[in-house]
Amino acid sequence: MHSHLAQAIPTRPSARRTHPLYWCFLLLLCSAYLQGGLTKALDFTAALAEMRHFGLAPAAPLALLTIAGELGASLLILSGAWRWAGAAWLALFTFAANFVANRFWELAGPTRTMAANGFFEHLGLVGAFLIVAWIDLHARGER
Repeated sequence: MHSHLAQAIPTRPSARRTHPLYWCFLLLLCSAYLQGGLTKALDFTAALAEMRHFGLAPAAPLALLTIAGELGASLLILSGAWRWAGAAWLALFTFAANFVANRFWELAGPTRTMAANGFFEHLGLVGAFLIVAWIDLHARGER
């Protein structure tokens, strides 16, 4: 199993296509952003309410930017076209949104613990997207 997994990660210049296993890993990584973008697009009123809940204005342009960013960057990652750019965008988006949505330092008690867990889980996603960008840029640089 280990050798099959190692072959799935594109580290060679000849790795033009995305190995199916690596693509599945990328799909898992993008799943929350695909779900979030589609949910916001299908219920724009709820997307506006979410922006307002977090005090973001103007709500409509920011909701549209969020939808386009979540779906567009995910599609870049999954298609392999400008994968590094899609991964970098989702890393930046996640990092910034984390400070808006998971302000654990302002909370107390159990809600603080849950928000802190969410904050650091999202930092893990940021790291994963940066690894994807690094791998893609490295593979492109060797071509």
